[in-house]
Amino acid sequence: MSELTWPDGKVRCPWANPKNPAYIHYHDCEWGVPVHDDHVLFEMLILEGFQAGLSWECVLNKREGFRRAFDNFDLDKVAGYGEDKLEALAQDEGIVRNRLKIRSAVTNARVFRDIQAQFGSFDRYLWQWSEGQVVYETGLATSPLSDAISKDLKKRGMKFVGSTIIYAYLQAVGVINSHEPECFLAQK
Repeated sequence: MSELTWPDGKVRCPWANPKNPAYIHYHDCEWGVPVHDDHVLFEMLILEGFQAGLSWECVLNKREGFRRAFDNFDLDKVAGYGEDKLEALAQDEGIVRNRLKIRSAVTNARVFRDIQAQFGSFDRYLWQWSEGQVVYETGLATSPLSDAISKDLKKRGMKFVGSTIIYAYLQAVGVINSHEPECFLAQK
């Protein structure tokens, strides 16, 4: 039996924490699954920005707190946050209380809306970078694809969208599928 085989008989990527049911669910049901819903694309973009310098598991464990604090990632509400709301978020123990990341969520919401207006949807903008195709690769933290998207998002005014964050985002929303070859979810 492989050291990656779990009690349910499945082999998963080695980063998935077998002691955290939320992490197992995330690995099995979300990570690497192509997303075309702008609401989910926005939520994941904001969460990946908050993950910078932290573990994804930390952010995932606070996901419900983020949803509550950020009005379920309602794009128009987040884009309209003023100073009072930013201060309230900075005091909210249910989320990561980094003021720069909180402020960037509002900035990024506004740019996200601008991209939607220009392309018809953020989904159309994002998936055009890979010509609508899933990219299969493992073992990377950045790529020419994440470099290009990061550069473009920064040029548009987004924050906390460096190439490593964007690479993780692309994995999270299924533009890049990085399940390890042994994982039951790997491309066969």
